[in-house]
Parts: sequence; C-alpha cells; structure tokens
Amino acid sequence: MVQELNFKKRGEDANVYIGNKLVSPRITGICKFNKRQISSINKKGGEKAMDLRRIRVVMIVSLFALFMFAYDGQAKQETGFDDKEIRVGQWGPQTGPAAAWGNVARGSKLVFDIVNDEGGIAGRKIKYFIRDDQYNPSQAVAGVRELVEKQGIFAFVGGVSTASCSAVQGYLLEKEIIWISPCTGAATFYKPFNPYLWNMWPSYENDASVIAKFAIEKKKFKKIAMFYQNDGYGLDSLDSVKYRLSKKNMELVAAIPVEPIESDLSSQIQKLKASGAEAVIAFVGPKQAAIAVKTSVSLDFKTQWMFSYNLSDYEMMNKITDGLWAKEGVITSAFTQEPFAKNELTAKYTAAVKKYAPTERWSIFYMAGVVVAEPLVQVLKKVGKNLSTKAVADELNKIKNFQGVGPKVTWTATNHMGPKSVQIWQCGPKGEIITLQKWTENEISRD
Repeated sequence: MVQELNFKKRGEDANVYIGNKLVSPRITGICKFNKRQISSINKKGGEKAMDLRRIRVVMIVSLFALFMFAYDGQAKQETGFDDKEIRVGQWGPQTGPAAAWGNVARGSKLVFDIVNDEGGIAGRKIKYFIRDDQYNPSQAVAGVRELVEKQGIFAFVGGVSTASCSAVQGYLLEKEIIWISPCTGAATFYKPFNPYLWNMWPSYENDASVIAKFAIEKKKFKKIAMFYQNDGYGLDSLDSVKYRLSKKNMELVAAIPVEPIESDLSSQIQKLKASGAEAVIAFVGPKQAAIAVKTSVSLDFKTQWMFSYNLSDYEMMNKITDGLWAKEGVITSAFTQEPFAKNELTAKYTAAVKKYAPTERWSIFYMAGVVVAEPLVQVLKKVGKNLSTKAVADELNKIKNFQGVGPKVTWTATNHMGPKSVQIWQCGPKGEIITLQKWTENEISRD
C-alpha cells in the first residue's frame, strides 16, 4: 500500500507525517538544513555546490530512509525482550482480602531466580515484575496495562482471582501476549479457545464434580449443601455439583452465595445449619473459608466442610483458623504433588527457597507460582536464541505429558485445557496431609 509522505514545518525543523500521523518529530539529527539555512547557503557564491536542489535531494532521501527503517521496525520487531533480558510479569493480591494467595506470584520468582543464577537462557536473563492488585479487578487492569505499555512484557504467568483474570483477558488477547495459566479453573479461560492462553488449573467444573462424587460415593452423604463465591469461581462449581447430584437423582439442600468482600457470615451459616446439611462443598477464598469454619463452630453447626484445591495449603489454613482446619478434619481437593514429596525436583526447590527467599514458606500456594513458571522456562530453553511469540507458542503447543511439581499437562494447537483429574486430601489432627483418594478424573466432564 502506498502512503503519502508529508513534510510539515514545526518551529524551524522538518517533521515527517504519513497522512496526518507524525512518524518522525524534529529530525534535525539526520536533516540538518532548515529553510533559513538553505537561504543562507544559496546567498554564498563560494558554496554553489550546495545548491537548493541537492539539499532537497539529501533531505528527501534521508527522510525516506528513516521512514522505511521505522516502518519496518514497527512491523517486525517484537517487544518484551532483547539480547540481554526477557521480561515476564504477574499480578496478584500482595495485600487485601486474599493476601494469603499473594505468595503465588512470589513463587514464580523462585523459578526465574534459579534460571538467572544458572546463567539465564541463551544469554538472556529473566526480568520479572509483580503488581499488587489487592484482589481487585480494576487494580489488575491498571497493573497489567502499565506493565505492557511502559515496561514491555513478553509473557505473563499466573494471576490470581477469576474476576481479575477475566478483566485482563481480552486486553492480553488483543496484544497477543503469551499467558501461561491464570490461577483459576473458571470456564471463561478455555471457552472460547484463546490461542495465547494455556491452562494448568483443572477446571472448577471438574474439581467440583470430583469432590461431589467423593462426598456421595465414598462418604455416603445424602444431604449436601453448597457455599459459593458469587462469581465465575463459585458459579461454575455450583453448576457442576448440581449436575453431579442430578446423576444420582439428588438435589442440594441449600445453595448459599457470598460476595468476596463479606466478612460477617453468620446469616449464611445459619441457613446452612437450618438445611441440615451433612456436608458443605465450598468454593470461596481463604479469608472467608476461615470465617465460615469459625462461625460454624461458634453456632454449633456440625458438618463436613469440603473445599476446592485453592484451599489445600493446610499449614496456612490451620494457622488462620486457630487450629480448626485440623480439628474439624477439613477435606479439600488437590492438583499438585504433596509439598514435601520425596523427589529430586522438590529437593531442588526447597533448597532454592532457603537460598533465594529465606523469608518465604514452601507451601501449596507458593508451589502454585512455581507450577505456572515451569512450562515457560521449559519452552524458552527449547527456543533458545531464536526467540519470538510464535516460536514460544509453537513449542507450548507441542508439550505432551509435561510435569514439574504440578499436574501433568498436554497441549496442542487447538487444545489448551488443564488436566481433568484431582486428588482428595484431608487435614489430619496435626495439620498433616492425609490422602483420601489418588488422582481421579471427572468421567462426566462437559468441558
């Protein structure tokens, strides 16, 4: 397509416009002749060689060369990396009501610290940015835009909160930025298919369905209630539990929603108690889960609490419930290995925590940050020096049965789904993990 080059005067220096768009402001470094200088030169008899025609030719050729270089660079050059670094970002609640999940973003840093200490990847170090969104979607949007537009980000990993991740999803897709697994299993991240987003979290449909199946078939509960966060996190799981129960001609005895910012849950717990629920399947954040368990004890509501894998950090949950997580024998699903599984990779990471992050605790949430960073490092090493968004995407689409400390994943060019299997754990009397059920796939998955 032919574009019109326009030369317009601003002050005394030349500017280049394509149509009405300024593409090279005040380029005095290349074209040093303004109209005043040209007039002066023409008046000097001893400088006839620098006549007006030759000056104009020099200006036009120089400006055209500059334009072609700038246009070609804008069309082909990728952002987010150079010969020395690759810029990677993540957002998450470092403060606010879900600050307990803030160590997810810090866990990813551990992986990048290890890589950088080992010399980087093909001569490049990973420069990592974290932005605190306070579990607030508007803060997430602001943080992500700042990272993309001011810092220049090649890829994102993780990101806590279904609402926050949903708020930035369209923007990252528009910018064609690689995003390896939001820390959520909400359906909106794999329906419809997003070619720049790869999921590692089991969907909440699959998670909730396996929990409900365990409650019905293994625990033999007849009266099951649902306590859910009123967003994609909770609504997806609510729909899944209802679907699972329908297969047994059962219905929930109660379905009680809660807003993420609520802190007084006495009315909700009273309703659950009144329903006579033998078990409550709950998909809420850590703070509200702690309040719910404490409130149920204070109201003498005896039930089996069953939470999603997002609350499988028993040490932390036991701490914020003043020991009730263990005393009540809370059950959760899980999609990672146990934090202190005896294998070489776990030993490497736990040693690295002591070296790079001695104030952090090696735990499920911290591990989650490791989980989302591992595939990126894997493919960056395969791509090597020939780095580009397409090259990384192509390698991610070839991943088959990859497993770090998280679930086993396989991706293709048309399928970026996370695994369909979870485990079932219970918090033991000393806060330890008791495995009640090994990896189990949701056999009635609608994903």
